[in-house]
Amino acid sequence: MSYSSDVKNELARLEGQKPCCEKAELLGVLRMSGALVLRGKNIGIHFSTENAALARRVLQVLKSNYQVQTEVVITRSRRLKKNNRYQVEVIPDSNVARALQELQILPAEEEARPNLLGKSCCRKAFLRGVFMAGGSVSRPSSDYHLEIVTENEAFARLILKTMQGFSLSARMTDRKKDYIVYLKDGDHIIDFLSIIGAHQSLLEFENVRIVKEMRNNVNRQVNCETANLNKVIRAAMLQVACIKYLQEHGGYDLLPNKLKETAELRLQHPDISLNDLVEFTEGEVGKSGLNHRLKKIQQLAVNKGMDISEYI
Repeated sequence: MSYSSDVKNELARLEGQKPCCEKAELLGVLRMSGALVLRGKNIGIHFSTENAALARRVLQVLKSNYQVQTEVVITRSRRLKKNNRYQVEVIPDSNVARALQELQILPAEEEARPNLLGKSCCRKAFLRGVFMAGGSVSRPSSDYHLEIVTENEAFARLILKTMQGFSLSARMTDRKKDYIVYLKDGDHIIDFLSIIGAHQSLLEFENVRIVKEMRNNVNRQVNCETANLNKVIRAAMLQVACIKYLQEHGGYDLLPNKLKETAELRLQHPDISLNDLVEFTEGEVGKSGLNHRLKKIQQLAVNKGMDISEYI
């Protein structure tokens, strides 16, 4: 299964929720992917999902909070994966309309409409329902990305506002006919998983992210050290080439004694860094002085006609 499926299965199995939170969660689920069914003057509800745990969750919350009749129909998807599809049907009757009014899906008198998102715990449950019905999150080993997709712009803005109310850096965009509320920051995705109660999935995300960041840090350090080593090697090769050029073109014997001593030291140790080369001077010359002498030798070789472009 995908990481998103793992998260949703964990959420759908949460227990011990308060009735107010169950209703807020159901509101999120039905607003995301529920549909109303008209039969005469009565209204029913249709909800469909490929996640068996979510179907059971919706059925359980409906039965425990409302006096409605339900049935479940299992069909085989015609798509390539051919997964089972679970259709939760709430049979139309007068009780359904009252439930939908309480869930703020149908209009009702102001005094008959409780504020399902008035408490922090209910807003968390609402986001949990929204994510279970229409959210996805990429596996932490890849790019960090969590998104919730809906066709309703006003509802997308409600989701965005609710997420931002928990100090999450949520953003919204549109894609064809859909509106997407998304997170791309790893820390905020972890915060979101904590808010909606996916604590086991959060730990997996955090563990993978730590390993990923450690690996990236090691790679950056190795790349940096490799670049520095290549720089040291190129500099040493250039210095040796300049000395040999002077030897072949008659300028070496004319070098002052200090430059000649430095040149012989470099020829004796052609593949070490300047820091290491200083140790062989027995404290007579510092790194800056040694570098100055080698630069002087290089300049003399260039003045003699040497082309150093291949070493730069």
